[in-house]
Amino acid sequence: MDILNLFSLKQKRALVTGGNSGIGFAIAEALSAAGAQVVIVGRNSSKVTRSVTAIQQTGGTCEGISADLAHPDFDVDTFATKIGAIDIVVNAAGVNLREPAEAISSESWDKTLNINLKIPFFLSRAFVPHMQQQRWGRVINIASLQTGRAFTNGLAYGASKGGVGQLTRAMSEAWSGDGITANAIAPGFFRTPLTQSLYDQPEIVAELASKTTIGRNGEPSDLYGLSLFLASPASDYVTGQVIYLDGGFTAK
Repeated sequence: MDILNLFSLKQKRALVTGGNSGIGFAIAEALSAAGAQVVIVGRNSSKVTRSVTAIQQTGGTCEGISADLAHPDFDVDTFATKIGAIDIVVNAAGVNLREPAEAISSESWDKTLNINLKIPFFLSRAFVPHMQQQRWGRVINIASLQTGRAFTNGLAYGASKGGVGQLTRAMSEAWSGDGITANAIAPGFFRTPLTQSLYDQPEIVAELASKTTIGRNGEPSDLYGLSLFLASPASDYVTGQVIYLDGGFTAK
């Protein structure tokens, strides 16, 4: 066994949805640094361009595609054909509308479940044939603290992220026999576009940090190690897992 290359992603091609910012961008940085050719997908073309440039300036190989995965006219199969063969799929695009139960509409429910749960399945499945052919592949989903816990104004989001946990296990059951592992990262509180409203309230940020065993909230660099592990040969025997990257938040 070549232990020194366990974490190498050379000759691998990775797709990261939501890779233009937040958690997705941090994961894209890590995979690129390990040698992967990264394709980031984001809705905002200017942010996609900035993110691609940032990774390229560090010596990474990266390209970007602007696409609205939640648009009614978005066609997964056409998109996958345009992208080409992918070895690692990271489903980091997501939405959290933070609506109280009485304010949730049919439209907002569908929007949340579509981008957080439906797209990760159908997009991953579109790239599975290539992975099956080579008998190696990775699917990395983004779960949440709400995969296992309830939070205020998180009914639709929590339902979607609870579904991501089961989706990850079901993907593992369906595809791991073909050499394709499926796992999910459940981040604690990180400063991202989805959590910016919380970070605008310092007292809440401090309270959340106090609920971890480490004593602080997450930084983008905290995502590097786990995302690289799950994407690389180092995790060949790890599949169907939801791994909490939360500084011990769920330990208390």
